[in-house]
Amino acid sequence: MMEVKTIDKADERRDFPRGHLEVLHLTGLDFAVATFEPGWHWTESLGPLAGTESCEVQHNGFVVQGRMGLRMNDGAECEIGPGDVFVCPPGHDAWVIGDEQVILYDFAGPMAQEYGRAKQG
Repeated sequence: MMEVKTIDKADERRDFPRGHLEVLHLTGLDFAVATFEPGWHWTESLGPLAGTESCEVQHNGFVVQGRMGLRMNDGAECEIGPGDVFVCPPGHDAWVIGDEQVILYDFAGPMAQEYGRAKQG
């Protein structure tokens, strides 16, 4: 079956401190448009919701706008920005760099399925 959706009409929106996700659910693909405001830092914004010390979600993404820092639990670090396509495995921290909001598209199902939800249990 063919499916087409537009990011202007998300299936759901998840708000969290200094950011939000707009999520589209299609057969075989969960897609998220993430917006992070200046000052956003995973540890402060989403760490308490996730109940983990670092982000345990796999990300396969494309940066539309802004710059973001990523640091793996092993200390490896990089910066991503507009036009960058990236893969970031579980076990990392992230933060907005500068005064511009970050907008990115994430094609990894786990982000659209679980990211920004309070941990159950």
